[in-house]
Amino acid sequence: MTATAPRFGASRSGNRLIRLLLVAAVLTVGLLGALSGTASAHAALTGSDPKDGAVVDVAPKDVTLTFSEQIAMGDDSIRVLDPTSKRVDVAKMRDLSGGGIVRYAVDLKPGLPDGTYTVAWQAVSADSHPVSGAFTFSVGAPSKTTASVPDQEAGGGVVGLLYDTVRYISYAGFVLLVGGTAFILACWQRGSSVRPLQRLVVGGWVTLTAATLVLLLLRTPYTGSGKLADAFDLGGLTDVLDTKTGAALVSRLLLLGAAALFIAVLFGAYAKRVTETEEEAEAEAGSGSGSGAETGSGAAAGAGSDAGKAKADLTFGLGLGGTVVAAGIAGTWALSEHASTGIQTGLAMPLDVLHLLAVATWLGGLVSLLVALYRTPDIERAAVRRFSRIAFGSVVVLAVTGLYAAWRQVGSWSALTGTSYGQLLLAKVALIAVLLCVAWFSRRWTGALGERAKTEVEKEGESAAESEAEAESGAEAEAETEAGDNAAGDGPDPERAAQLARQRTALATARKRRDRDADPERSGLRRSVLTEACVALVVLAVTTALTGTEPGRTEEKEVGRAGTEASAPAAPTGPVSLTAPFDTGGVKGKGTLRLTLDPASPGSNLMHVWLDGPDGKPMDVPEVKVAYTLKSERIGPLPVVPERLAPGHWSSSNVQIPMPGDWSLQVTVRTSDIDQTTVEKNVKIG
Repeated sequence: MTATAPRFGASRSGNRLIRLLLVAAVLTVGLLGALSGTASAHAALTGSDPKDGAVVDVAPKDVTLTFSEQIAMGDDSIRVLDPTSKRVDVAKMRDLSGGGIVRYAVDLKPGLPDGTYTVAWQAVSADSHPVSGAFTFSVGAPSKTTASVPDQEAGGGVVGLLYDTVRYISYAGFVLLVGGTAFILACWQRGSSVRPLQRLVVGGWVTLTAATLVLLLLRTPYTGSGKLADAFDLGGLTDVLDTKTGAALVSRLLLLGAAALFIAVLFGAYAKRVTETEEEAEAEAGSGSGSGAETGSGAAAGAGSDAGKAKADLTFGLGLGGTVVAAGIAGTWALSEHASTGIQTGLAMPLDVLHLLAVATWLGGLVSLLVALYRTPDIERAAVRRFSRIAFGSVVVLAVTGLYAAWRQVGSWSALTGTSYGQLLLAKVALIAVLLCVAWFSRRWTGALGERAKTEVEKEGESAAESEAEAESGAEAEAETEAGDNAAGDGPDPERAAQLARQRTALATARKRRDRDADPERSGLRRSVLTEACVALVVLAVTTALTGTEPGRTEEKEVGRAGTEASAPAAPTGPVSLTAPFDTGGVKGKGTLRLTLDPASPGSNLMHVWLDGPDGKPMDVPEVKVAYTLKSERIGPLPVVPERLAPGHWSSSNVQIPMPGDWSLQVTVRTSDIDQTTVEKNVKIG
């Protein structure tokens, strides 16, 4: 009769772990999609020539744009469209930056006719996020225009959501890669030969590598057309490689090549060295019994000492090399995102690298511990306690670097609650507080594991004695069976012996798993660490959203500007009418001015002007001119020359008002060749 070794699949706890993590990942990606709408760019248009809404008498030779910080622009980044939506810009864009001023210009066709022209621009800010905008100016007088600009914000739409999702995946891959290797080297070196941990680390490397390649392909549509098909445009990919972000992504791929060699050594030569060291240590422990124990013990001690030294040297080398590679990969984010712009970049970038490494060590180590607790039956208490100490140190580093980054990016208490960046930062702090509370329970379970140490040692001794007795009886039975087979003329059966060995190994593994699942302290620790991992996924999503959101220090300026406009008195909801006396100082120079503007809102308006003499009858004059100025935005004066309809009555049917605000209205009345006056009134355009 031939015995068959039972097959052991994944445990129920392992399947439950996979299901819970998948659900948490799906919810996190959904949260990331909701948060991606808060992302905004950091560079802003601070000035232009001609100005937004300006009306010039002569067509300009070029259009100049000034920005708040360094940006990247291509030859097609500035487009000027005439009223029929045809391009009137020519030649290549010119970079006029210098002296701390970021300025670009594009030449225009000569002899442009009168009308309203639209300037549309798109660029990439210094922290890798796309920016775009548009404004108008008029030559001679405003006119109707059919020019249109994309309604979709730069970096938005399907491409923007996909890009943000892949960025989140790249962060997750980095966390698993760095955190998993740190957990193995610093907490549980025997984990280098454990399959679930090997798959976790290799999966992190594959995820980060694939995400980096996808990000490189998506840069062209993300910062340009917004069309997903342009991801395979080789010309666009060449342009991306010339940018700071493209160089960072390529550098990351090269560093991931070095990381692949590191992983091969970790799970190859290093895992073999750790296994050999443990076997020699066991042999040293067993050589102390029986005759000649002193001689055997001395030889085994010498061999164990050499093996331990070799393992320690290899551990140190892998730790040093891995730290350098991990810091380099983290630096590819620091050199191309928030830390590379703004104030104190020389200090911010190294601290950002430390911040990323601390995050990866803590959260990646947490996932590694979770996998070890669920998928391996024999992780030691000492490994859990070592990770607990390392996690505490990582939290301290996170607190110090995070406080500095918060001060640098937020800038004020008001920005902490009044900007998108500050609100996301508060959400992240709250989630980390929840994570620390759960971690406190995990530390309690870890302490409970330590308190049961003596009891477990006694049980292990009894179990070892029972196993030894079973092994001896099994060996006697096998010897009798083998002797009977030999007596019958049959030789030993190697296939059956190998099968019995596999069966004994499977039974021992199943026994360890049952003992593990029956341990209440270990089960409590598994549940607590699983909760930590789920919260950590959400923290990572909020962190990814923060990297794509405008810092509060710069956003607060725009919020304050908007608040100033909002605090202005409410604009009228209908036509505006005003009456004012005038006196040009000449003969028959006195009278009364009446003006109406309908509907008194941004866009096209109908304006009427009436002049009455002192006797109340219509007063005819040689010339009437009107101009509008929005001083708060430095727009204008926008001249309007009304048409004379009748004595004392002038009108203009297309008065273009570009934006709402408290406008200054100037009406100039000329009663003779030398006598004229200007009446100025404020009018609110809603």
